[in-house]
Amino acid sequence: MNSPARTLALFISDLHLQESHPRTAEAFFAFLAERASQAGALYLLGDIFEYWAGDDDLATPFHQRIVDALRELSDAGVAVYWMAGNRDFLVGQDFADAAGLRLLPDPFVTTIGGQQVALAHGDAQCTDDLKYMAFRAQVRDPAWQQQFLAMPLAQRKAIIAGLREGSRQAHGEKPYEIMDVTTEAVTALHEATQAPTIIHGHTHRPALHLDQSTGRRRYVLPDWELDAEPVRGGWIAITEDGAIARHGLDGQPL
Repeated sequence: MNSPARTLALFISDLHLQESHPRTAEAFFAFLAERASQAGALYLLGDIFEYWAGDDDLATPFHQRIVDALRELSDAGVAVYWMAGNRDFLVGQDFADAAGLRLLPDPFVTTIGGQQVALAHGDAQCTDDLKYMAFRAQVRDPAWQQQFLAMPLAQRKAIIAGLREGSRQAHGEKPYEIMDVTTEAVTALHEATQAPTIIHGHTHRPALHLDQSTGRRRYVLPDWELDAEPVRGGWIAITEDGAIARHGLDGQPL
């Protein structure tokens, strides 16, 4: 009997880790210990935290536990990569050094198991949401970030709490379709990267989208939520034979 193909890389996003969601956090720690530890690499594609106010918030026990778990994985020989999401774009080099991971630009193109893949968080492709795109351009500006990070940590957290509340209200008012990626932006990403396969998160709409005419594929990662119903989560894996598979929280292929 042939042994199963070795897992070269795992991909997760949108865990929105926070102290008030302990079951989700415990599922993440179990995933690192039981799944990611057996892979060659782990790619964290944004919104791993519900929010990140700056690397001077590393010392809180909850954050330190996450950093320690990632460092343990890295020290064990698993390559760990981090891409910013719309909730944790302020993660910086101090966090990366403490966790033993590499920060990636968005998008990022790599070849795994012979598959050329473009990785993205996904928010930059939601181009119909004009208000969000303007906000994204503002907060990703280095000058804005420098000014924001110069504020006291408590003040930053208060501002972020207000932004999160405003975001929840805005989501309730926006049409469902406007918060998804657009066909034009996805096509542009394929063409700019020359990658036939895209993996991204952000939209919380897990799926495999296959363009029959071009053979291009777009895999969308699920968000994780184990502290409310319906429970959801999962990951994507690429094995050494080049196979790409979506997995549920129980590890079974979808």
